[in-house]
Amino acid sequence: MRTPPALRAAALAATVTVLLPLTACSDSGDGAADTDRTQNSPHPANAADTSVPADLASQKLEWKPCPAPSAAQGGGTAPTPLPGGTAWECSFMKVPLDYAKPDGDTIKLALIRAKASNPSKRIGSLIMNFGGPGASGVATLPEFGTTYDKLRTRYDLVSFDPRGVGRSEGVKCENDKQLDARFESDLTPDDAAEVQAYVNQQKEYVATCKKNSGSELPYVGTVNAARDMNLMHRVLGDEKLHYLGFSYGTELGGVYAHLFPKSVGRAVLDAVVDPTEDSEQSSLGQAQGFQLALENFTQDCVNRGAACKLPGSTGKEVELWIADLLQRLEKKPITGLGTRQLTQSQAITGIAAALYSRETWPLLEEGLDEADGGNGALLLALADSLNGRSDDGRYDNSTAANTAINCVDTKQRFSVDETKARLPEFQKASPIFGDYLGWGLMACTGWPVKGAWDTPDVSAPGAPPILVVGNTGDPATPYEGAKAMADALGKGVGVEMTYKGQGHGAYNTGDACVQKTVGDYLLDGKVPAAGTVCGSGAGGSDK
Repeated sequence: MRTPPALRAAALAATVTVLLPLTACSDSGDGAADTDRTQNSPHPANAADTSVPADLASQKLEWKPCPAPSAAQGGGTAPTPLPGGTAWECSFMKVPLDYAKPDGDTIKLALIRAKASNPSKRIGSLIMNFGGPGASGVATLPEFGTTYDKLRTRYDLVSFDPRGVGRSEGVKCENDKQLDARFESDLTPDDAAEVQAYVNQQKEYVATCKKNSGSELPYVGTVNAARDMNLMHRVLGDEKLHYLGFSYGTELGGVYAHLFPKSVGRAVLDAVVDPTEDSEQSSLGQAQGFQLALENFTQDCVNRGAACKLPGSTGKEVELWIADLLQRLEKKPITGLGTRQLTQSQAITGIAAALYSRETWPLLEEGLDEADGGNGALLLALADSLNGRSDDGRYDNSTAANTAINCVDTKQRFSVDETKARLPEFQKASPIFGDYLGWGLMACTGWPVKGAWDTPDVSAPGAPPILVVGNTGDPATPYEGAKAMADALGKGVGVEMTYKGQGHGAYNTGDACVQKTVGDYLLDGKVPAAGTVCGSGAGGSDK
């Protein structure tokens, strides 16, 4: 069966900072290379990054019709023109591989744009990042079609594959067959033998990433991506960066604002990563966030009475039934797609994928009901959407890029014993997702590049107002992160607004209030009052 297009778009936009225990780890930190100096070196807090050679700052982009997305970008067909005939155009921009050696090697970043529909009132380019880290902006932006039509009246819509992603020198780790085996494996080990198998598998992943992309790994971090955007807006002809970032894109936007506060134009951060949390705190927050989303889903099911296919007279009873189904899958996988089976790990991934958007709750309900009857096809398709697996069995490079970017950013590395010690707290946060995310703490252990920070600095004194949008029912970037980001940006900079709803993010839900408020700011410069609230929290209880 084909992955539903709406789910594919939601999954592309909603990839999160540290979600799944599917990235690299080992039980030892031995052999780590020196910290990436590019990440930790001083950066000028102004518009002109003097380390960039003049020929790169003045380069002219050659825009051409966009080809079909590459396998690393997720595959598919070339984007079709927007209503009215505006075509998507693609290009490449050169950037320094290492900003500490700006006259050294360069790499190419893949870009996509759709020109403003009202050129006479054009403000400039609106650069967009859809999260991950690891999501291809070149492949994602056209997936949303007319979602940003109003913003396109005054902006060229621009997105890109950050370094290490998709066509931008994409990081390579395991092949398709190896990834299939990884995602089918037990990612929540229960005994010594399972733990050892988990550790061995992750060691192999680290070794494969190092072998296939070792020379690129030190340079794919968020600081370098921010410096790339600072070059990008200049090459596009804009004095300042106008920006719309989702999920991990909010962290990237915050880091940019810290490094180049005087270069910030109009910027919106939606589905906000908490910049004050380290990787452990972030993972624990996600366990709580996905638990909240699951409880909202199960309560909505109960509220619909006999129309709901899942058993249980209370939300808790439905959740316990789901937990029992997962236990059955751990003991005995069921038929999935073709010759593939649905395992417990893939079922958990499928559940998480469907919780990203309220629109995919019906698919989750149907998938769980079918799995109870022995048919795991839909839950497996949901898992594939989040894992970046296309219908032809090929994976994009989002898993490899996610690991590489996270691990060059974060300093934290966990041993098996340290991870085990933290599992009870994760299990308390979420009976369904706790073990899954708890074991994911080892994602960067043994990575061949040391991390740059415990938490990113996003303080941006001197920057103009930046709109920060939090969703009360967000599973992947919990609502509290929006206030933390607004506070960390600084007084007079971070302006928080709230969407009372479900799913990951606010603008892409289609809520009229959110889209008007964001549009008024980006298009006309009208900064909303801090504390503005949109939405009604429909479906479940927004705790």
